[in-house]
Amino acid sequence: MNAHRRLILALSCAGVLYFAPISLHADWPNFLGPNHNGVSGEKGFRTQWDSAIPMVWQKDIGSAFSSFAIAGNRLFTCGTAGKKQVLYALNADTGEILWQNPFEDDFRNEHGDGTRATPTFHDGRVYVLGALGRLICADAENGSIIWEKSFHNKPKWAYSGSVLIEGDLAVVSAGKGDGALVAFDRKTGQQIWKTGNDPVGYATPYPFTFNGQRYIVGFLGNAAMIVEAKTGREVWRTEWKTDYEVNAAMPIVHDGHLFITSGYRKGAGLFKLAADGDKLSASSVWQSDVLLTKFQSCILHDGKLYASDQNAMKCVDFMTGKELWSKPRVRNGTMILADGNLIFLTEGGQLQIGKPSPEGFNLTTTADILDGRCWSVPVLLNGKLYARNLERVVCFNLRG
Repeated sequence: MNAHRRLILALSCAGVLYFAPISLHADWPNFLGPNHNGVSGEKGFRTQWDSAIPMVWQKDIGSAFSSFAIAGNRLFTCGTAGKKQVLYALNADTGEILWQNPFEDDFRNEHGDGTRATPTFHDGRVYVLGALGRLICADAENGSIIWEKSFHNKPKWAYSGSVLIEGDLAVVSAGKGDGALVAFDRKTGQQIWKTGNDPVGYATPYPFTFNGQRYIVGFLGNAAMIVEAKTGREVWRTEWKTDYEVNAAMPIVHDGHLFITSGYRKGAGLFKLAADGDKLSASSVWQSDVLLTKFQSCILHDGKLYASDQNAMKCVDFMTGKELWSKPRVRNGTMILADGNLIFLTEGGQLQIGKPSPEGFNLTTTADILDGRCWSVPVLLNGKLYARNLERVVCFNLRG
């Protein structure tokens, strides 16, 4: 065996794919991060800034509400160009456009044009659902389409839920005859199961484990539904009707309890899950209008829910639904949690960093980093903060 072949064999045995241009470990692979909860493992960033936070880069990519998926040094998001919704791959360090795929006709709306969903990265592929119902699986290296599907049950404000990768499945909320939830083989696009004929909601399917079994919550247009992840078999549902059939916030399952929340005069509720033969039951713990999140998802931290709903920024006790504090008129903001700090972006583009607690939000930094409409969830990874308004992506260095 020659030296070159010995080197190749040694690297292979060590699991070192030295030729791979994209890391096999995606640190922020999908909407709200690897655990689907908006909580980052990031540490070592500065939370207090007396001077301007250094900007690393900015890039205009056209209108969309997509957040970010990041794999290695690649950042995936969506925009608009040439009257098309566009899936972009950017260099996460420089903002350089590596490739772009105009995958669906433009969607125009008085609140903002373009794609609503966030791309999902998994195993060298990127999945995204366009506003008009075209689902694509693309090669993360060059953007070429591997497989695609089309759905035809667009809700009033367009398809918005992102793709969930659950094991070998790619799961989406398609709606009505296409399936309230539908699962495809993530590699081939072959349909594996579909469940329900409810109108599509705006939320991303949410996975969880209960009693050793994997389940998925579908937050649909008029209900919340739980299905077995492997088979799609429905095991529980509750009616959850709102004005305009808008259920958009990510559900939360914690310690055997399911939490859901919606705006438009509906409110929030907590349900205690239990086994019920080969199905689940869920008893109501509390329901109220204490949280009215139109599209913003809550962060659960130390038994407390933090959110910026249609009225205010709030802290609510998870188990009781009691409001602990409220900051009026801080509406419709988005947030993640990192190292015990909220990274909060107001809908007007002000960044706020601080420690949340049942007593209040202890701000250590505020900085105006964007203008216009900012409804997309920011991401903090490797010391860099990524945020956007409808048309522009910005990157700041929080390590200084």
